[in-house]
Amino acid sequence: MKFLPAQLLAFLRNRRSQRNVMALLRFLLVLAGLIVTYSVLFHYIMAWEGREYSWVTGFYWTLTVMSTLGFGDITFTSDVGRVYSLVVLLSGIVFLLVLLPFTFIQFFYGPWLEAHEAARAPRSAPHSLAGHVILTHYDSVAAAVIAKLKQQQQPYVLLEAGQAEALRLHDAGLNVVLGDLDQPETYEAVHVAQAALVATTASDAVNANVAATVREITATVPVIATADSAASVDILGLAGSSHVLHLPEMLGASLARRVIGGDAMTHVIGQFDQLLIAEANALRTPLVGKTLRENRLSELGVSVVGVWERGRFEPARPDTRISDNTVLVLAGSAEQLQNYDEHFCIYNVSGAPAVIIGGGRIGLSTARALAERGVDYRIVEQRAERVGQSDRYVVGNAAELEVLQAAGIMTAPTVVITTNDDNTNIYLTLYCRRLRPDIQIVSRATLERNLPTLHRAGADFVMSHTSMGANAVMNLLQRSATLMLAEGLDVFKVRVPEALAGRVLSATTIRRDTGCSVIAIHGPNGLQINPPSTALLPADREIVLIGTAASEAAFYRTYVAS
Repeated sequence: MKFLPAQLLAFLRNRRSQRNVMALLRFLLVLAGLIVTYSVLFHYIMAWEGREYSWVTGFYWTLTVMSTLGFGDITFTSDVGRVYSLVVLLSGIVFLLVLLPFTFIQFFYGPWLEAHEAARAPRSAPHSLAGHVILTHYDSVAAAVIAKLKQQQQPYVLLEAGQAEALRLHDAGLNVVLGDLDQPETYEAVHVAQAALVATTASDAVNANVAATVREITATVPVIATADSAASVDILGLAGSSHVLHLPEMLGASLARRVIGGDAMTHVIGQFDQLLIAEANALRTPLVGKTLRENRLSELGVSVVGVWERGRFEPARPDTRISDNTVLVLAGSAEQLQNYDEHFCIYNVSGAPAVIIGGGRIGLSTARALAERGVDYRIVEQRAERVGQSDRYVVGNAAELEVLQAAGIMTAPTVVITTNDDNTNIYLTLYCRRLRPDIQIVSRATLERNLPTLHRAGADFVMSHTSMGANAVMNLLQRSATLMLAEGLDVFKVRVPEALAGRVLSATTIRRDTGCSVIAIHGPNGLQINPPSTALLPADREIVLIGTAASEAAFYRTYVAS
């Protein structure tokens, strides 16, 4: 009953509902007039047969006959009366048993249910809400952002213009508010002026409208918008977006960072202040066949924080054995990484170009990023209209051996698979792994559910625009507190939790309990990279950790949420 006023208001605000109610009332008036007419004629025919009945009895007979109940206690004896009874009976079937239920459902019950559903969908956020994130479109990126916000206990509001979709998301447990994205009132209802940021991941045109509408209310709240087209980046900025995420370009650059370049040197894939995160291929180096303890890499100043084995990340332990397929994940300063390169630059040298399969937006972005690094490449593209005037293109189907051989697959250190079809990417990953068991395979994923399949197919690294976009939004929210190294592997920065403050690193069970490793500590004297086990975790300072998505969630659950 507590929803009845809201339901009635929603019902009466709708002009279509108002017209329906008027149509229902007109039908009921016609039906009432028909019942009265039949009751009057009943008295005249009964008087003609020589019988008298009260007016109540006349209405009683009319309703029992029209409803087909026909109790039979009052009947006509003449043929005229019986014919009249048939007319009343047939009209009752049409009006009471057919038209009345249909009209009632169509003009009253259906609109009332719609009003009930509309009243159930929230149209505003609580007045006390502040410091929240406003999302304007529910897609894979927004879903990943919401998961991270829940993990870090950050409030959010998801806007949805469609009532049916808003109710579906509301029933799924999401904090949804119903409202049109191009109406300032919608953003006022979710207190946009007190929000931490607004993130919109819809089409470029919708994102521009959202940014412009938000700017009508506040000029200070950051607005993050995604862009599908490079031409939209400037337009979204003019509309009022504080940050524009061109996800195809970002994904291409990230895929390019995974290319090891056919050498054993370090390749920086991320940075936190002075702390650099790099990867190095162990193939054909003296490291193969030995454990990390036996290789004594700590003497070079770098710290091995983990290893990749065919797409699977494992935290580094002293007894971790290096194989031909191992890619080391290193943490250190620029000087420490340079020291590592001086020792291993002579190994695994290859000048062969990398192979990029797919000449679309992602493939071209990958090629541009590789060119900036000075890494040669060849692009395999099936559609001839996409191919430019360059000897770096090979036209043909990448599933054909002759095409891949023309691109140099047999000597390439890396193949980057960038098509937007996961089935094709899985197939090509299997094919390339069969052709070259020792080649590095970097693949794009469109759907997150295909990540394990791509890894099982033989991909060393998999990246998706979903996680890329979600991490970019969270970084802007938290001032670069998270760095995504690969799909499912993050470096993240947090303030030392109360449960760890003042303790020596060796006295904690962070790695055992969560799987994360501490790779840097912000101490009184600045950033301490690769801290020793005797390092103190000071209160009110930040630590930098590395771990998988599950490990990161376990850390927040174990130390932050508690």
